Amino acid sequence: MLHIVATPIGNLADLSPRALDALKTADLIACEDTRRTWGLLSAFNIPRPEMISYRQGNEERTGDIIFQALQAGRAVALCSDGGYPGISDPGYRLIRRAAKEKVAFDIIPGASAVDIALLSSGLSTSSFTFKGFPPRRPGALRRFFEEEKALPHTLVCFESPFRIAPSLKAALEILGDREAAVCIELTKAHERVVRGFLSELIPQFDGKTVKGEVAFVIAGDNPKFAREAEDDAPLAAE
Repeated sequence: MLHIVATPIGNLADLSPRALDALKTADLIACEDTRRTWGLLSAFNIPRPEMISYRQGNEERTGDIIFQALQAGRAVALCSDGGYPGISDPGYRLIRRAAKEKVAFDIIPGASAVDIALLSSGLSTSSFTFKGFPPRRPGALRRFFEEEKALPHTLVCFESPFRIAPSLKAALEILGDREAAVCIELTKAHERVVRGFLSELIPQFDGKTVKGEVAFVIAGDNPKFAREAEDDAPLAAE
């Protein structure tokens, strides 16, 4: 059995009993960074099992080793440094292979920065699009937002703490002045969510140093969430 295990993105108390049991009983744990995962196991007094790094760049070679273990009847737990392995993570390749080869697997739910950022933003949750990390090059970044310009879905992205302002500036230029939220260090001790229109958020991050992991959320194409909508007051920054 292959267990797809969601791990905490910050608060260790978010590790579910099912996830804890899967990690305790795994014959092999495939993880993004063995040091990070060993730290998680140690926090729960789990003896160190056999571990292997499964990350972007080695997923094909390591995937073969994992499937050899599964074919030998061993229990394998797949996890990332935080959240779901497979969401903005190469774990989806392993899941796809398991589905194609009819290898039994289950998904053990837990924390996800995507869902937490969406809910924390205060924006519409009726439909949303998650697009991972925006590209760095200006032209590609413009095209990234142009694809979303006429869509009604709330947009959720991850971002480097060093590139928040450039992404927000590109979004303002292409999408117009929409309501948005920047979510920093979600579920951690220094969690911070800053809400407002894009034009209000940019000065708060332009040239500023931000520490920690970042997600940002931008309203979809709906006049209710745009600066032009005079009937709706902007969300207050926190």
